[in-house]
Amino acid sequence: MINLELPKKLKASANQAHQVAAQIFRPISRKYDLAEHEYPVELDTMAAMIEGLNDSGGDVGGAAGGRSEASTELLGNSNGGNMAALLNALETSWGDVGLMLSIPFQGLGNAAIAAVSTDEQLERFGKVWASMAITEPSFGSDSAAVTTTAVLDGDEWVLNGEKIFVTAGERSTHIVVWASVDKSKGRAAIKSFVVPRDAPGLSVARLEHKLGIKASDTAVLLLQDCRIPKDNILGSPEVNVEQGFAGVMQTFDNTRPLVAAMAVGVGRAALEELRGILAEAGVEVSYDTPAYNQHAAAAEFLRLEADWEASYLLSLRAAWMADNKKPNSLEASMSKAKAGRTGTDVTLKAVELAGSLGYSQHTLLEKWGRDSKILDIFEGTQQIQQLIVARRVLGKSSAELK
Repeated sequence: MINLELPKKLKASANQAHQVAAQIFRPISRKYDLAEHEYPVELDTMAAMIEGLNDSGGDVGGAAGGRSEASTELLGNSNGGNMAALLNALETSWGDVGLMLSIPFQGLGNAAIAAVSTDEQLERFGKVWASMAITEPSFGSDSAAVTTTAVLDGDEWVLNGEKIFVTAGERSTHIVVWASVDKSKGRAAIKSFVVPRDAPGLSVARLEHKLGIKASDTAVLLLQDCRIPKDNILGSPEVNVEQGFAGVMQTFDNTRPLVAAMAVGVGRAALEELRGILAEAGVEVSYDTPAYNQHAAAAEFLRLEADWEASYLLSLRAAWMADNKKPNSLEASMSKAKAGRTGTDVTLKAVELAGSLGYSQHTLLEKWGRDSKILDIFEGTQQIQQLIVARRVLGKSSAELK
């Protein structure tokens, strides 16, 4: 049974992440929102802090633990790398999502490495800064439609294709690229490869201009006869038609709760700011009086806060299940769907209720409204998450329910 009382070890780690968000991220948040594509040099000073968080059991950014050495049969309940990463992602996103996604050596590709790598690969790639390249010009949410190819040539894989919307695609030291090793075998042949930044044939075509998370670089990558070592394919190189797409898709069971946590973090920031603005306007939010007997703005705040709480608890459950080696595909998608939807609802409603103050740049509310939208899109859109949830609940396959 999940215990919602967090252990002291994780509380300490989350508190450190909150201090990073409050003391480093918040003061420079607007600066890098206005200076899109400019590297946040202040993040270079965080190396010691990140090491401290890692030593205390978690990662600041997207590097979910993915593995737990503890035996849950003996302990009964484990809170490991996934829970620690979720809490730290939540706290740093409270500060600034774009900056959180820009933290050196804490890319979303690290979650893929943690999820499906061998022990030897985890030793080699466990400390790199890895972004993740899945989406292509021909598809968005349908990850099985990958057209990038990987052909074995002696002791090297040769990759060809184009990847778009790669978070930290220019700054990271490595890219986790999804590619097919045999297109005739369909989605079962899609594997993930670790491509070093300096690999011959890998180039950045351009950086995208975006609505939000402007502090984070989002790149278009070209792979033109890109050569990498044979053992840079994550996990087993064998194509298992019976297993299908499950191997690489396991990555999402780790990363979707993290993205949910990002939305929860931004949502909490907006709720706190809104609560202060309402108080200054003389609007009291009461938990003892029925909502229908309160100011309309207070009633709306209570609704938003209830949705936020549900998102938070769903995210905790998904991460806890991952740490305790319980299948969490359903719960990961539920948390991502709920939190992504709630994040945009909370931040945009906060802008609305704050009036001209919310729409201006005097606060960060309008920025959070822009930042939150991507959290309902990447790592699988709202519609994709609901489709996955429906399949799991109804016991339907992807072929039966599209």
